[in-house]
Order: sequence, then structure tokens, then C-alpha cells
Amino acid sequence: MVSVNEIKFDDKGLVPAVVVDKFSRKVLMLAWMNKESLEKTMETGLATFWSRSRKELWTKGETSNNYMHVVSITADCDRDSLVVVAEPDGPACHLGTESCFDYPVWDSQELSDFTAEGLYGLLEGRKELMPEGSYTTYLFQKGTDKILKKIGEESTEVIIAAKAEDKAETIYEIADLAYHVMVLMVQQGISLKDISKELASRHVIDHKVKQEKMTGNKEQK
Repeated sequence: MVSVNEIKFDDKGLVPAVVVDKFSRKVLMLAWMNKESLEKTMETGLATFWSRSRKELWTKGETSNNYMHVVSITADCDRDSLVVVAEPDGPACHLGTESCFDYPVWDSQELSDFTAEGLYGLLEGRKELMPEGSYTTYLFQKGTDKILKKIGEESTEVIIAAKAEDKAETIYEIADLAYHVMVLMVQQGISLKDISKELASRHVIDHKVKQEKMTGNKEQK
């Protein structure tokens, strides 16, 4: 573990802190910390920064109630920058958006990475605009029953491909299934973060059960 005393604050006593969403790993905001705000963050578990304009400490959410519950703080190799992983209660940006970093400057068409968040956003756009000729539009127009029917069909295709031990076909069918499940999520207002939180809660339970089993085995010995 790196101690607070090892952090290299600049000549103004500050260090940049990049805040990342615990579940989506999306960059939410960039702020500044001094030693006092860093220590307060570690003490309270709430992201606290130094306001360069007001010259005072401020806890994110103290006026908006969009607090950021800190999961971890990591320093870079030079100890002069921090990454703060947090679970936000609401939008990170003062403009009401999830992230302050929502304004693309340039994007390589060849090297851009696929993300589930990007696909989810695309599906949300399809539902809102309903462009003609789009298969996704067709699914939303037909409604939940049609979407559920497709999920059932794709599930069967996954089973058939996996049973045949055809890896390439199984990957293809799983992708189809994942797409239709995501369409259902958008249809019913279920976010990727909702699913991440549910999986995270199961991970905690599973970890506890594993520990209990290990403890029980030791007692039996």
C-alpha cells in the first residue's frame, strides 16, 4: 500500500484525481485533491476534493446529494496522479449527465473499441427515434412478447451450438442472445449498471459462502 506521505503533491499542494465508475469503469470526472481532502476521503468513504476556485474542501454531492462512495484509490507509478474508483449516487457532472466526459473530440473508426455501454446507448437511440428499416426498431414496435420470443429462439440456438461443441457457432449465437437480451433491457428500463450491481451482490454472497466452507473444513480437521 502507498501511504499518503508518498503522494507527490505539486507546488500548490494538489494532485489530480480521475474518478471512475465502479461498475461501468467509465471516467466520470477530473478533480483535485490536497492532503487534507485525500485523508478525509479515506476517513469518510465519500469523495472529497479541493476547490481551486473557492479555495476550500468540498465533498461531491454535498449540495446535489449525488455523493460518490469510494471503493479504492490508486496512485500512478510516479505517485503524482490518482485514480478514484467510486459508486456514484447520481450524475457526476453539474450539467446533470452521468459523466463530465461526454463530448467526443476525435474517434478512430478503425481502432474504436466495442463496448456494451455503446451498444446500449445505440439501442436507446433506436427506441427513441424509431428509424425506418432498422431491425431493432421492428422489435420495439412489436413489443415485449416479440422480444421474448426471439430470446427464447436464440437461447435454443446457443444450446444446439454448444451441444455440438461448435465454438465459433456458439460464440455467434451467444452474441445474438446477448443483443436480444439487451433490447429487452432497454424495453423495460433495466440498465447495465442494474445488472452489474446484481452480479456484484452475488459475488459478495459467494465469497462469504466460500469463506464459511473453508472455515468449516478447518474445524472438521
